[in-house]
Amino acid sequence: MYKKIYILPLFLLLLVSCKKADTVSTTTSTASDTTNVAKSSDPLPSWNDTPLKKEIIDYVTKVTKEGSADFIPVENRIATFDNDGTLWAEKPYVQELFAFYRVKKMVEANPSLAQKQPFKAVVEKDKSFFEKGGDKALIELVAATHTGMTEDEFEASAKEFFAGAKYPGKNVSLKQIRYQPQLELLNYLRANGFKTFIVTGGTIELVRAISQDFYGIPKEQVVGTSFKYKFDDAKNSIVREPALNQFNDKEGKPVGIQLHIGQRPVFACGNEGGAGDLAMLRYSQGSKYPSFQMIVNHNDSIREYNYQEKDNLSLNTAAKYKYHVISMKDDWKKIFPDQ
Repeated sequence: MYKKIYILPLFLLLLVSCKKADTVSTTTSTASDTTNVAKSSDPLPSWNDTPLKKEIIDYVTKVTKEGSADFIPVENRIATFDNDGTLWAEKPYVQELFAFYRVKKMVEANPSLAQKQPFKAVVEKDKSFFEKGGDKALIELVAATHTGMTEDEFEASAKEFFAGAKYPGKNVSLKQIRYQPQLELLNYLRANGFKTFIVTGGTIELVRAISQDFYGIPKEQVVGTSFKYKFDDAKNSIVREPALNQFNDKEGKPVGIQLHIGQRPVFACGNEGGAGDLAMLRYSQGSKYPSFQMIVNHNDSIREYNYQEKDNLSLNTAAKYKYHVISMKDDWKKIFPDQ
């Protein structure tokens, strides 16, 4: 997850670091998807036959078997997944791309903004502005591009962005940067009575714009960073204000889970890269039911990326608490969906 964004969601890496898309082979969850998975002899075909794949299937089998000592009632089968770096690629963050998109649209509508900060820095690709301005400059950019509009207006902008955006370096639609093995895992869990949630540091409304289409997860099952809202009676609409409501990363994730879901997940998956998911995994491990935690390790420089934390905190914590580590290189037969 994110390293320098712990003041405001997602964007403190912006510039310092660096609806419908094309249909693919596995997309969202439908009744036929889950039925096919339930009947399949191999519910996770894009996973290599490593010990981890067997451990996932063994866990799901034991907790869904009626009469088993490890049986988990359907209403308690909650699975939570981080998004960036866990369900899709995060180099660069999609939210970062959306910020650039919003600046472009706002400057087109009002060219004078190109001479005002922070728009000027984005237009001129002036990284030093944000490096010198620090949190204050970046917060200003977030407020300028993500607030001051109704939720209907924001949703329309998000859908337009996702419909046309291409992922830098790969030149594919954003739907093509999802991880195929994780799409299969989501379907496999749902086929076995699990309710799947996205629990992200990303802004909740941006992820809600694509959660159903990309992952088969309805928008009410997305937990994310949120702004403060107010009701505008004249417009009969909700308006987002330039103030943070809930920052949903690190220790904020268990809080967000409690606020939105109201119970601990028994299955939780995050990724190594910024230690943003460790609190969620730890919280999951405190369930009274048998639980399962996973961390995606980005160790495949050929098919995706190779990056780790300098202090190795996530992998060290995984070893300490016996979380399962997904090796992209070894555990995943393929990473991205077929085009």
